[in-house]
Amino acid sequence: MATPIEVAHLTKRYDTLAALSDISFDVQPGEIMGFLGPNGAGKTTTMRILTGMLAPSEGAVRIDGLDVTERPLDVRRRIGYLPEHVALYPELRVQEYLAYRAAIKGVPRREQRARISAALEQCDLTGVTRQLIGRLSRGFRQRVALADCLVGQPKILILDEPTVGLDPHQIRQTRALITELGRSATILLSTHILPEVEMLCHRVTIINKGRIVAVDTPDRLRQRLRGTQISRVELRGEAAWIEAALKQLPRVARVSPAGCASGVAVFAVETSDGAAPREAIFRLAVERQWTLRELSQSQASLEDVFIQLTTQEDLPA
Repeated sequence: MATPIEVAHLTKRYDTLAALSDISFDVQPGEIMGFLGPNGAGKTTTMRILTGMLAPSEGAVRIDGLDVTERPLDVRRRIGYLPEHVALYPELRVQEYLAYRAAIKGVPRREQRARISAALEQCDLTGVTRQLIGRLSRGFRQRVALADCLVGQPKILILDEPTVGLDPHQIRQTRALITELGRSATILLSTHILPEVEMLCHRVTIINKGRIVAVDTPDRLRQRLRGTQISRVELRGEAAWIEAALKQLPRVARVSPAGCASGVAVFAVETSDGAAPREAIFRLAVERQWTLRELSQSQASLEDVFIQLTTQEDLPA
């Protein structure tokens, strides 16, 4: 059986700028692979190359054993691709659009009705089949795009931010659908929602500045930070001064900004020896007359791993 997705030494350059630099990873049959990275890391570029929409500068991509550069049309017939920004036909009704897309995808005419009905049911769209796409909410349009992915019954799905624009109920439904699809399909899932990755994905590929920085299971990534204590600190004051002061505290290994708004700065403070710096942080706040709004502690999470790997700081071996 061919490996569903194989990426080998892939590089993409725009003039002198390297959007991707010699990246390699694979997705195995029946696997849900999370694809993570900060904005501008190269996720969308990678997905466009995987789907044959963009040519690589170097390297090779194989989908179900087929070279994407040599056989892009055959590759597209084997995948369902949900881009981050979906282009639909607003003047078509939902049923009409899916019938049009099924025909383009080469679905046999005798199977089109059944496949469209199945996709509508899976994406909870049976109540809007006669509505114009242009009059649907953003969440419903996202679900129409997902139904488009499924109407061809592909064995490989490439999903870029599939829950963007959905309400909490729809997000839960979509996550359940992805889990169910993973029983019969291979899925590459790009998302910024890290709890979504932990719930859905068997392995995670993390990309930063065009390079792969980790490929592993969520559990093993967390284990590499085992013993690290993470304190969430929320202080009212000047963020730059707070960060500098926190970094000077004894036994503090790393301080990572986690948000700042209305004069309140939030930081993740890490200690590598298991020490809890709570008392030192409290004393610092009193000395500097900063209002301490929150001070909590937890073990390292996938979010902590992601922050370390995408701020160019190495994980423990």
